[in-house]
Amino acid sequence: MIDVKTWIKHCEDLKTQTYIDTTGNITIGWGRNLSNGISLDEAELMFENDFNRCEKELMQYSWYLTQPEGVQDALLNMNFNLGIERLLSFKKMIRALINRNYTDAAIEALDSTWANQVGQRARDIALMIREGK
Repeated sequence: MIDVKTWIKHCEDLKTQTYIDTTGNITIGWGRNLSNGISLDEAELMFENDFNRCEKELMQYSWYLTQPEGVQDALLNMNFNLGIERLLSFKKMIRALINRNYTDAAIEALDSTWANQVGQRARDIALMIREGK
């Protein structure tokens, strides 16, 4: 007797990037049609995976590990939004964080295209950084 899950996976073939299937639907994974969106449980699972990845990425940097919890939370939010590569491009902000100059770090976070794009989110993050707690 065949394991039906293995059989289906063999027929579907795993795709980790979205693609358009033969009927024009956006699809991912083992043939998952995304046309009707995802469930709350699926969204929560993806969020947890993304959050954990973002936290793990930041844990590699001593300048992150030595910050107060509130600053770490702000940087985690920023990383979740930007991705680690773009966050690391904020070199003046990171330098200010290393020097524990939270006012300058906040100013550097706001002096960016990103801050103009995300508006209040950037202002909230900068406030948390500036408070240095």
